[in-house]
Amino acid sequence: MNKIYPSAAAALEGLVEDGMTLAVGGFGLCGIPEALIAALRDSGKKNLTVISNNAGVDGFGLGQLLTTRQISKMISSYVGENKEFERQYLSGELELEFNPQGTLAERLRAGGAGIPAFFTRTGYGTIVADGKETRQVPDGHWYVPETALKADVSLVKAWKADRSGNLVFRRTARNFNPACAMAGKVCVAEVEQIVETGAIDPDHVHLPGIYVDRIVLNANPEKR
Repeated sequence: MNKIYPSAAAALEGLVEDGMTLAVGGFGLCGIPEALIAALRDSGKKNLTVISNNAGVDGFGLGQLLTTRQISKMISSYVGENKEFERQYLSGELELEFNPQGTLAERLRAGGAGIPAFFTRTGYGTIVADGKETRQVPDGHWYVPETALKADVSLVKAWKADRSGNLVFRRTARNFNPACAMAGKVCVAEVEQIVETGAIDPDHVHLPGIYVDRIVLNANPEKR
């Protein structure tokens, strides 16, 4: 099975439709799939729900999709440094599901692991817990249940891939990418290098290729 596609647009062809939920890797502008985000913008697909730690900045990263009004809902943990995000949310144009950062990471991990929900102490006694069940367990602490997150399509960024889709991330650019990849029904990975299968030491693989369906090469990302 050939997982390598000639362009980001080709890698998204036939995958993304209006109203879909996407999980997009990255933290701030670190480790974001720049080419795939641009291709998603150019696709014109709209009414998207996007799960991502944040929405880039004005005019770059996921911020581009806010400018074009393609995102109707963000599931995030940080909304700073993006005036358009702030404006759309405060004016009621953009729905926001706010999560503590660790909770967002665990919701994605649970989605990939097939765990439907989990209990966490984070957020108990705050607005994060409003409208949610709370439960006291034998350790005496109160917990809030949080549901897993799953996506129709995941867009992630890695440093290196082999032709089977095994991925290696580079330092802090790993961030939310593996969890996003595992939470998606289909995963598209943007990478800076592609090597032959077997060229990556199995002990150095950060994400097995079974989670990756399509690969696109972006050898010279902007990396703002």
